Amino acid sequence: MSIDERTETETIPGVVAAIRHAFQSGTTRPFEWRKRQLDGLLRVLEEGGDQLVTAMQADFGKPTVEAHATDIAFTVTEVKHIRKNFEKWAEPRKAKLRLKDKPGSGVIHPEPLGVSLVIAPWNYPVQLLLAPMAASLAAGNAVIAKPSELTPETSRVVSQLLRAHLDPEAVAVIEGGVDASTVLLEQRFDHIFFTGSTAVGKVVARAAAEHLTPTVLELGGKSPAIVTPDADVDIAAHRMAWGKFLNAGQTCIAPDYVLVDRARKDELVDALVSTIGEFYGDDATRSDDFTQVVNDRHVARLEGLLDGHGGTVVCGGAVNAQTRKLAPTIIVDPDPDSPLMQEEIFGPILPILVVDSIDEAVAFVNGRDKPLALYVFSTNTADAEQIVAETSSGGVCVNHTLFHITPPELPFGGVGPSGQGRYHGKSGFDELSNMKPVLTKPTKPEISMMYPPYTGLKSKVLKKLV
Repeated sequence: MSIDERTETETIPGVVAAIRHAFQSGTTRPFEWRKRQLDGLLRVLEEGGDQLVTAMQADFGKPTVEAHATDIAFTVTEVKHIRKNFEKWAEPRKAKLRLKDKPGSGVIHPEPLGVSLVIAPWNYPVQLLLAPMAASLAAGNAVIAKPSELTPETSRVVSQLLRAHLDPEAVAVIEGGVDASTVLLEQRFDHIFFTGSTAVGKVVARAAAEHLTPTVLELGGKSPAIVTPDADVDIAAHRMAWGKFLNAGQTCIAPDYVLVDRARKDELVDALVSTIGEFYGDDATRSDDFTQVVNDRHVARLEGLLDGHGGTVVCGGAVNAQTRKLAPTIIVDPDPDSPLMQEEIFGPILPILVVDSIDEAVAFVNGRDKPLALYVFSTNTADAEQIVAETSSGGVCVNHTLFHITPPELPFGGVGPSGQGRYHGKSGFDELSNMKPVLTKPTKPEISMMYPPYTGLKSKVLKKLV
């Protein structure tokens, strides 16, 4: 279902009504319909993959290898996993009853919620639109998809492909900017899946509350990396630099800052500077393997973070305004109260702070909002386990970055200000389903003792039973 851009805000309520009608008619419930939609998503990715990569390159210069790996291949793997397993996930799940609940049987029936709204961000504009759509469609929901207007070419291409390969009666794509999103959020949905900033996540949550709509909010925050005294520093530098500067740091789970033991600071800084040169050459702003910042407004925002941080810039800091590229930047010992250390960076700037113990690192992390991800680099198992046990975050990866989101058996999501709700694999299917409990009791025997009038004997027996 397409929308004329001149009248998109006027037609959105009608689109939502039409999609709801399709759900209420039962269109989306059969497994065969769900399979066809998942197969359609795979065609979007496999047949349209090159178009999508070209679009991402036009929007923000995403390197071909990165675009294929993070937006196409990752999402293909997710959709295929869901396609293979969703029928099993959709089967009724037997619940074990207590003796006092018998005779009877308990079953949990996963059922579709209804009409799901998926609002995607710009940083991974294909993955973060299609992966939530796959979970929602597999659960039997009708879907309205909203690509990001900040990557307009990708939005145009992915919208065309989705309209060509998915059922237009039960799946709609709505393009547009803030006005379109505002009107969308005024409508009643049965689920809203939003990926983006914490600030906008609050706007979505307030809108959802008007209709008591359940939400998944995949947000962000300042995800720390902790480097302990026993870390393999060279490995840590390579894996940290890769996770941080992939997509020019425009990744919600990118390491946002580093806490390193004082004894290893200089070694880590030297290793990171060396690794950046190894990855991107002498001038990363001219490297074809380094992504652009998405637009001029974000370039200006990042330049602002480079002022007044109080630390020492040991590499990077240069901005190529023509290509919208900010060189990978390492800042040592910034002021913890500076905007650099208070705001999510979402760009290729990595602050490094020194700590004198694991306890100090844990206290620093726990003194701030719970992050979406936490990274631990250590060859000492006890140290790693202490950090995992004494901190709270959406997810943890030990001795690497980003990879904790790839196994479909591991649910992905945030906690507190970094988000709510989980998806990937079965957890996404469950999140987009109503887990309806059904208790069935036989007609015999009839236990009349539970009915009034409550005589003395009945009262004694019921007190013991209840």
